Amino acid sequence: MKIDFIISALSSGGAERVVALVANHLAKNKAHQISIITFYDEMDTDYPLDPSINRIKLNPPRIITNYTLKNITGLIKYYKIKANRPDIIISYITLTNLLAITVAKLFSIKIIAQEHNSYLRFMEGRKRISNFTKRYVYRLANTVTVLTSFDIDFYKKNGVKTYVMPNPCSFSPIKDNSHVREKSILAVGNLTRYHHKGLDNLIELIAPVFKENPDWKLKIAGTGDGDIGLNHLTQLAKDNNILDKVEFIGFITDISKVMHQSSIFILPSRFEGLPMVLLEAMSQGMACISYDCKTGPSDIIENNVNGLLIEDQNMTKMQEGLRELINSESLRNRLSENGINSLNKYSISSISERYENLITNIVK
Repeated sequence: MKIDFIISALSSGGAERVVALVANHLAKNKAHQISIITFYDEMDTDYPLDPSINRIKLNPPRIITNYTLKNITGLIKYYKIKANRPDIIISYITLTNLLAITVAKLFSIKIIAQEHNSYLRFMEGRKRISNFTKRYVYRLANTVTVLTSFDIDFYKKNGVKTYVMPNPCSFSPIKDNSHVREKSILAVGNLTRYHHKGLDNLIELIAPVFKENPDWKLKIAGTGDGDIGLNHLTQLAKDNNILDKVEFIGFITDISKVMHQSSIFILPSRFEGLPMVLLEAMSQGMACISYDCKTGPSDIIENNVNGLLIEDQNMTKMQEGLRELINSESLRNRLSENGINSLNKYSISSISERYENLITNIVK
């Protein structure tokens, strides 16, 4: 079967990682011919791809300056050649989905559009086009996949066929969890989107916890566009007198090693889709604590069983949860073991099987 994945770029990011994971696993089926089509990035990628996967970077006309028009023109030009048309398209993220669905309908190509955030979220300055896409364009897709059941009612009310497709965990759960871990708390997120990821609040809330526990430190993994986010968070750490306790470690290709060494993973986001990084942290035996934000963490964490789920944006409760984890090694160990054992349904094999079934049902 000929399957095209379409995403704006294949650089670092959660949706981008999902594309690489799923495409790689589907490529193991030699009956499939897999292509990944992008608009913006160069041919290299932060995520390794199976050699059999065809990487295509579109070359839209340079005379067109509007990005949306440029990209849809490039996609039309590519699929105008009949030999390039797949059996099915799998597209990712709202605005790329808008383009892909429009072109898919033009050439009668079946399409699965994937949302990686709640319907409540939209890109800054693009609320109208996002809402238009979700309410009117998505009903033209064969299926729209969502990460959690939270979104199903909204899309069904708008005549959209929906299917819950969780993110796969990209790491294999560790088998030996007996090693000594650093007294470190890990957070991961794009520094430019520090508000979305709650990294600003994290630095403020963790300051008094570190004053009581001076042998602990915070590591923040991730980069951003320019230095605005890094500079803002660095200044916050200075203002709260914990700059010596906060380490910005940048983009880490093998984040699993850092997770394997660290004790506590914290997700302070104001909103999420289904956070892959939380699954990954669990797989490496970290004791996880997260705000019960919309949406995702509550689908993964059963409170006080495989992690701590804190009332959304309640900084006092988050501080209490961190203190509890820091002061109780037995609690960390229990949450760690239960976390590892709760990930079967998020394995890449399980998720890929669901993709195979969904694709087959739509195409045949």
